[in-house]
Amino acid sequence: MIQVRRYLGRIKDMIIRGGENVYPREIEEFLFRHPKVTDVTVVGVPDDRFGEVICAWIRLNEGETATAEDIREFCRGQIAHYKITHHVCFEDAFPTTVTGKIQKYLIREQMIARLGLTVQRTA
Repeated sequence: MIQVRRYLGRIKDMIIRGGENVYPREIEEFLFRHPKVTDVTVVGVPDDRFGEVICAWIRLNEGETATAEDIREFCRGQIAHYKITHHVCFEDAFPTTVTGKIQKYLIREQMIARLGLTVQRTA
């Protein structure tokens, strides 16, 4: 029996990195497998070379520590190289709506401001 996996995130959540379509939900599901990760969300942020790069906001389990390189090393050899997160931020909380849904657009805006990026307008 062939197992088909579907990623049902919103289409606007798709990240286009250097011409490759990357679905944040796929990366989030992979990062949830890391033993130190309690919560994760992935967004795309602007990049001059690739158009967009992947940014992961991660909440670690209580009392755990990790570095961005630890997270990237966990991904190497397990997922495609273009799906490995470029920016990794460790946060205590994510911006959410009153119903608890993570507001990815706010995370994207905060990362653009933190990194001093500019959004390129396209056709």
